[in-house]
Amino acid sequence: MTDECFGHPRLAALYDPLDADRGDLDAYLRMTEEFGARRVLDIGCGTGVFALLLAGRGIEVTGVEPARASLDVARNKPGAARVRWIEGDATALPALGVDLATMTANVAQAITGPDAWHGTLKGAHAALRPGGRLVFETRDPARRAWEGWTREESYRRTDVPGVGTVENWHQVTDVDGPLVTFRTTYVFAVDGAVLTSESTLRFRGREEAEADLTRHGYTVEGVRDAPDRPGRELVFVACRPDA
Repeated sequence: MTDECFGHPRLAALYDPLDADRGDLDAYLRMTEEFGARRVLDIGCGTGVFALLLAGRGIEVTGVEPARASLDVARNKPGAARVRWIEGDATALPALGVDLATMTANVAQAITGPDAWHGTLKGAHAALRPGGRLVFETRDPARRAWEGWTREESYRRTDVPGVGTVENWHQVTDVDGPLVTFRTTYVFAVDGAVLTSESTLRFRGREEAEADLTRHGYTVEGVRDAPDRPGRELVFVACRPDA
């Protein structure tokens, strides 16, 4: 089920203005250049920020996203016609033969169920050309990032053009092993509306993620640090072998 923050039209429209600093994508842009990728699959493309950055560089991009409201935002952005948008997930994709598949930000962690996760890895593998790579990130569980997801630590008040002032914050509601569930609350000054979104992330450790990748036929080429969040993220680079 799609989280309300991605699937509710009013909340999907807030995603970009409330998360305007996307410096986290710089590392993915550099890896696109490093690997010489000319065809990219952006899994969980959301509102299309990364897909459109790539398309602006002349790269052939397919963005797949299960939340229609987020995809509607992406499709209405300047340059959107240069991207192939697919409503759905990576478990059922056409033959693509891409050089690179990506899951940026929270995408990999938001795929919590075993069937969905293994289906995503399998689908990405099938979408890659031989020698193509899958790159994704996950927060290092050892850093216990969720302990800072409190109203006091996460509260923000943002003036959003065309919307007005919006207050929002996170609050963890449950921790069950590797699964962390939290509620995000949004308060709209213009009409006093209060909307909430429940989300669950899976904090996969390095050994678990590497084992899953190997199971689905990938060769793990490395686990990198995220330059913008040193020591807090695990960035996996996995290759579909030529043979």
